[in-house]
Amino acid sequence: MPTSLPAVSAATPLILTLALDAETQLFFDELRQQHFPPERNYLSAHLTLFHHLPGADYATITNHLNQLAATQPPLKLAVTGVRFLGRGVAYTLECQALQALHRTLQTTWQPHLTPQDQQKLNPHVTVQNKVDPAVGRTLHQQLSADFQPFEATGTGLQLWAYRNGPWEALQTFPFAS
Repeated sequence: MPTSLPAVSAATPLILTLALDAETQLFFDELRQQHFPPERNYLSAHLTLFHHLPGADYATITNHLNQLAATQPPLKLAVTGVRFLGRGVAYTLECQALQALHRTLQTTWQPHLTPQDQQKLNPHVTVQNKVDPAVGRTLHQQLSADFQPFEATGTGLQLWAYRNGPWEALQTFPFAS
């Protein structure tokens, strides 16, 4: 754990994602590299839990995530399908323990959540976005034709600073082994 936190201004939105096992991360990253518009693809594949936490609460959020991750076992995730997004494609994931963890964090951070982050979690990893709907539909059909459900593991939490497009990695909170 770092002795000091990276500089984050009060106005900087924070993003929280679920870290995935290396094999699953590589699978989604390769698909994203192949199918995401290159001019917009400056992020690795990710499963977003919260889109906009307040930078003003960075130290408190970090302390809470350290405590939480220290007692949280890795999460067994089921990758259950391929979803057409209208202008892209995502893989859907299911995990009751992830839903419970998300609800717990929502309760803790309730006063600071945006309307988007107050909604029920719909876990997914986007591998294509912001393309013509016909392009998205074609990829959806291709990926769906060969899709076989598989398991993945959530290995921790990752906190990011939103930098008006790119994200800056701030800290990873590995789950207890």
